[in-house]
Amino acid sequence: MVRVVLAMSGGVDSSVAAWLLRSQGHDVVGLFMRHGDARYAACSAGTGARGTMPIEGGPGSRRQGCCGVRDADDARRVAEQLDIPFYAIDMRADFGPIMDYFADEYLAARTPNPCIVCNQRLKFGKLFEYAAAVGATHVATGHHARRGERSDGRPTLLRGLDPTKDQSYALFGIGRDRLQHILLPVGEYAKDEIRAMAARAGLRTADKEDSQEICFVAPGEHAAFVRARRGAGRRSGDVVTVDGRVVGTHEGIEQFTIGQRRGLGIAMGEPFFVVRIEADTHRVVLGRRSDLARTELTADRCNWLETPAGNPFEADVKIRYNARPATAVAERLPGGRLRVTFREPVHGVAPGQAVVCYRSDQVLGGGWIE
Repeated sequence: MVRVVLAMSGGVDSSVAAWLLRSQGHDVVGLFMRHGDARYAACSAGTGARGTMPIEGGPGSRRQGCCGVRDADDARRVAEQLDIPFYAIDMRADFGPIMDYFADEYLAARTPNPCIVCNQRLKFGKLFEYAAAVGATHVATGHHARRGERSDGRPTLLRGLDPTKDQSYALFGIGRDRLQHILLPVGEYAKDEIRAMAARAGLRTADKEDSQEICFVAPGEHAAFVRARRGAGRRSGDVVTVDGRVVGTHEGIEQFTIGQRRGLGIAMGEPFFVVRIEADTHRVVLGRRSDLARTELTADRCNWLETPAGNPFEADVKIRYNARPATAVAERLPGGRLRVTFREPVHGVAPGQAVVCYRSDQVLGGGWIE
């Protein structure tokens, strides 16, 4: 048995993680991370028997997500039901730089992935400070990933058992030294099993829908968020084809990402995709799907959870969260960089996204696409 701090989002996965850890005999402390506007009444711990910590009050909304009132309240009530201490932690100051990163990447014609940065800096970074403060040796989350073990006892990071829910891609940035101190209890189960466990345990989140959006941006509002965050007005530019033909205009490159097909506002008579975004000229370049094909990419700021055997080395590589792994040869370069050469062309390589290398189910590491 260990004392473990569990990040509770108010969803079914972290709720079942709490139930599993409790069932396994661990001493669990639940933490809800307040990132944005959650109302004081929801994040106060109420009358739980084992002690709570309300967060500061302030104006808020009922939008769902990691910051929403409903989510904070669900997390608190599950903690009360399982009789575990619950604390709602105000992390707005820590989360601010992540929102800045999100906005700055779009304005630089890159596609950000704030979930990876949040996992690296907060859930498997800052939470260890809170764990130490309450005497906990481990941090747990409801991520669909698994912790394995090498023959020499060293921990490894593995894909989640349910391939449709696997979140190991978003965890590549965890520090190698953290692996032995994390627990990922739901990664051993398929999603339908998790919901069944929640129902058997009588957890209020058993039928709650999964979150599909970025927690701090309402669906379809990321461009407006970027402008508001950076005080930037709409800066229009040309929409052109790969051969340079102007086919329209746009009101800001922050509206686009590589591979985008919907919402272009231009009727081309056949499917066209965003194949390039130019921060200096503010041009958005469209092409056919074949124009998205790439056989090579480079990445920087690499993090390795397992040192690959040999260099170069073969790996299964993902270029986006929901992308299928592609067979490739990867080469570690000086300065924490990486070159990846694919056996077959891949589509939708987006600067700013992560590229993650796997060996079978094991996460080796990855970096940020240049």
